[in-house]
Amino acid sequence: QVQLVESGGGLVQPGGSLRLSCVVSGFTFGRYAMSWYRQAPGKERELVATITSTGRTTNYADSVKGRFTISRDNAKNTMYLRMNSLKSEDTAIYYCFAEESIGVRRYWGQGTQVTVSS
Repeated sequence: QVQLVESGGGLVQPGGSLRLSCVVSGFTFGRYAMSWYRQAPGKERELVATITSTGRTTNYADSVKGRFTISRDNAKNTMYLRMNSLKSEDTAIYYCFAEESIGVRRYWGQGTQVTVSS
């Protein structure tokens, strides 16, 4: 059974930090590129950051460059998103996404809410 479980969301003040985690099971984590997406109320889901299966390459949306860091620990089947200098516009539900590096399998997590507000 495939599972992607996000955690670490919550309410934080502007300028604050959070670290999201995504723990996966049911598939070979090291064979999948991983990404964080987010969806704010009334907006489309957007890509935040991506990391390759080995963790050697990362990419970020322009809106989060320099503030967010994506990482992964293949031994723990876990991906992370460190979010610093949070802004109100970062408020969204954050989703974990797995895409098979060679293949067509894709999986989504259930999401975790991040709210940036004073």
